[in-house]
Parts: sequence; C-alpha cells; structure tokens
Amino acid sequence: MNLPLLIACPVLRVSLAASCLLALSGCGQPESPKGPPGGGMPPPSVGVVTVQPGSVALSTDLPGRLEAWRVAQVRARVPGIVSQRLFTEGALVSAGQPLFQLDDAALRAALASAEAAVARAEAGQAQAQAQLQRNQPLADARAISAQEWLLTQTTHKQAQADAATARAAAMTARINLDYSAIKAPIAGRIGRALVTEGALVGQGDATQLAVIQQTHPLYVNFTQPAADALRLRKAFDAGQLKRAGAGAAAEIRVLLDDGSVYPLPAKLLFSDPTVDAATGQVSLRAEVPNPKGELLPGLFVKVRLVQASSENSIRLPQQSVTRGPLGDSVLVVGADNKPVPRKISVGASQGTDWVVLGGLQAGEKVMVDGFQKLAMVPPGTPVNPVPWTARPAVAPPAAPASAGAAAALASAATALAAAPSSAASR
Repeated sequence: MNLPLLIACPVLRVSLAASCLLALSGCGQPESPKGPPGGGMPPPSVGVVTVQPGSVALSTDLPGRLEAWRVAQVRARVPGIVSQRLFTEGALVSAGQPLFQLDDAALRAALASAEAAVARAEAGQAQAQAQLQRNQPLADARAISAQEWLLTQTTHKQAQADAATARAAAMTARINLDYSAIKAPIAGRIGRALVTEGALVGQGDATQLAVIQQTHPLYVNFTQPAADALRLRKAFDAGQLKRAGAGAAAEIRVLLDDGSVYPLPAKLLFSDPTVDAATGQVSLRAEVPNPKGELLPGLFVKVRLVQASSENSIRLPQQSVTRGPLGDSVLVVGADNKPVPRKISVGASQGTDWVVLGGLQAGEKVMVDGFQKLAMVPPGTPVNPVPWTARPAVAPPAAPASAGAAAALASAATALAAAPSSAASR
C-alpha cells in the first residue's frame, strides 16, 4: 500500500485501525461454540454422575486414645541402697531380666543368721526324737510314768515346730536376698530410671524405680454416642442395614494425625453395657497389633468404626446435594435433558461423599457441576449433560493470555484517537 496515500487519507487510516482492533480483540480468546442450526445459544454443559446403587459400608470416625496392653511399675520390695543400674533407658527388656542391684550385705547376714537358727532347731528336733525313741519301750513296759511320757512327746512336737519356724525364717531371708536383685516383672519397653545409684529405696514403702509397658499389641479406647448406637440397632432390627463383616464384630481402622490409615486392622474387644450419665457416651475398646512399635501409648487417634453396610445405597459427591431445613435434594437430569429437583434421604458421610438411602433410581443422572450456568438461563432450559470426574484442586492460573491483547487494543485505540488531530495540524 502506498504510505503517502495512507497518511493523506483519514478514511483509510480509520478503516485500518478498526481492522487491527478486530484482530487484536480475538487474540487469546477461545473460539466461541457454534450455536444450534436455528440460531441462539447452545445448551450449557453440566457435569453429572450416573446413579449406581450398591453395597456401601457405613463408617463413623470417633476420637480414641491408645493404651499399653500391660503396664508394670518396677518397685523395690526390700529396703536398701541402689548400687547398680543394669538396663538401658528406653530399651526392650524381657521378663525376669535384672534391672537394679541393691547393696545386699545386710540381707546376706540375715540369711546366714536364719540358716544358723535352722541348724539349731534341727539339732533340738534330733535330740527330742532320740529321747522319744528311748522312752517309747519304757512307756510300753510302764517303766516311766504317764506324765513323763507325755512330756517327752510334747518336747518332740515342739522341737519339730521350732525347726519348721526356723526353716520358714530362712526362706524369708533368702527371698529378701533375691529381692535385692530387682528384675523385670513383664517383657516390654522400659522408660527412664526414677532413681540413681546411691538412693535409699524401700524404706517404709515400695519405692517405684521405673515403668515397663508392653506395646504389642495396644488397646485403643474410644467412645460412641449412645443415640447413634441405638439408631444403628433399630436399623439392624428393621432390616435396613446389615452388620459389617462375617459376624457381629465391627471392622475397625486407626487413623493417625496425618490422616493416614494404620495398615493393620484392629479387633473390637467389648462395648460397655452402660452409658456414661455425664456424657451420654458408650465406651468401647479394641486391640491394635503393633509389631514394629510404630504406635505409642497415650497417642490420640481417630477410630474408623464400620459397623454396618447398606445394600441398596448410593454414594454422591457432597457438592451435588443441597441441604436445608425442608430436607435434602438434588437436581436430576431427565430424558429431556432438563434438570428437575428431587427430594432424597441422606445417611452418613463417607469421605467427600454422602450416602443416599432413598429417593433415586438406578441409571438416573444427578447434576454435580455447572450450577452457576443454570442461573444465567431461564428455568426449564435443557442442558448438555457430560460425565463428571473429580479433579484435584489446582492453583489459580496466572494472568490470561488475553490480557496482552487487551493492552494492545487500548494502545491502538489511543493511536486512533490521536490520528485525526495530527492530520489537521498538517
């Protein structure tokens, strides 16, 4: 094109600028969908899921706390001075393993004295036995009086009793000496030592020296509202729900703080037959295997309790259900592709889904996404149902590509406005 002619002709300049504006306005924008053959806007696309009834496990997450299977307090059963600590704090110990050693000099002396008393008592018993044997023929021949024979028998029995008492005292002294070597009553993991070498223990009471906890398996104690348990029992009796698992036992999983599920399942041990009057809760206890020691006593966890299953239930994304004071409802896309509200019966939640117990039929399409599009069209407008799939949350995108086109469009408009004035000045 001849540049002088373009400069001299304002009409051509305006036409060229308008063409540039139209080209820039389409830059970065997606191509609009083609309308129907008869004209007008196409039906809005909405995401739907197809109803598929099936067996749905009904689970409840309850707060719980882990507890050691067995806890033993290591105590000093005899008085003495701690001379040695024989274990490593925090280590695994076996039953009968020595943990502390007391100074046993006084206990050994007491045992020696008791054994000497046993020897003295046995000597007296032997003498009384010999006297009894000598007097036996004399008593039969009536060579001694009945009183003397009775005295001989009494002395023999007393000597036997004294020997038995001495032997019992020696046994007690031997037991006390054994108690000077303080041993682990159970196998498990031992904590820190509560006393040090040189401490006087067992003087007046059984001093606690350490604590051993057996952590494989563990108990998990948790509570369930009594109203929920009663509702569940009524549903069982009415045949609406079936018990989970092969028998009457419930399936139990432990959820950790990070939301992960502990891989080994727990086993329900018992449910308390009484309800706590202060809280209205029922106490339950389960057994959790802990072979690797990953779980620690005292840890707060969540207990996922699966007590029942519903055979003809449906799982729907929670965003598809509208909950209100008048009930729960969803939008069902019929054969004419028109969304129609439908009342439903909602049970418990399962993750990000609701368990629907009634109100829907197999094969029906429930709207999950695209509600904002319905607000822009007249009621009763048909929609274009497309299968909906859950998408992970993503960060919002950066500035759209059309932002640069908008800036170019503004710059071209400014140049267009200034062009006539330049021509006039010339």
